[in-house]
Amino acid sequence: EPIREHKGVIDKYIGDAVMAFWGPPFTSDTEHAALACKAAIDQHLRLVKFRQTLPDVLGFRKGLPDIYVRMGIATGDVTVGSIGSTSTKSYTVVGDTVNLASRLEAANKQYGTHIIISEDTWKRARNEVETRELDCIRVFGKSEAVRIFELLGYKDGIDATALELRDNFEKALGHYRKGEWERADASFTACLSINPHDGPSQLFIARLKHLRERAPADAWTGVWDLTEK
Repeated sequence: EPIREHKGVIDKYIGDAVMAFWGPPFTSDTEHAALACKAAIDQHLRLVKFRQTLPDVLGFRKGLPDIYVRMGIATGDVTVGSIGSTSTKSYTVVGDTVNLASRLEAANKQYGTHIIISEDTWKRARNEVETRELDCIRVFGKSEAVRIFELLGYKDGIDATALELRDNFEKALGHYRKGEWERADASFTACLSINPHDGPSQLFIARLKHLRERAPADAWTGVWDLTEK
């Protein structure tokens, strides 16, 4: 429902995943990135209500599973249309941007986040949503690095604690990119004093331990290679 409400097109279901896309002629070129982000935010917000329905759906109230959803959003050129053979076709999108979105969805597992968006998405949607820059990475199977951002919520819809964490995290990220390991470690540790369960801060502290023990062989660029799909 949030996808349709925000003018998205549900492409297909892949196991437990939903693939959707936005863009002309269904939306204008200036709004599709923000609409995709808003759909993701609304989906995440609806998880609260969904969890409340689980006792009635499953028929028991103890030992209920924790239901979480990960999402990845990427913006860029795609091939769109009726694709397939003469006997079987479907209206879909294919291309590197589609693959990147899939990689970003999976990257949430490493960062302990729920929604990760690409830099191109962030550039187009940043005036309407709140984000936190997470990292600069090379995803599996790609040679070019991409900046990634955590989608936090609607603009002006985030509490002061989350914004404080976001601002402190970005300072820590600056030290990390300069190769200032000790200052970065102290700054990420300070982030955990704001939110002890912050997944990205925990990840970077563990990564810094690795970097101090095994200095990068090449000149440090701040780019991290993700080795998992």
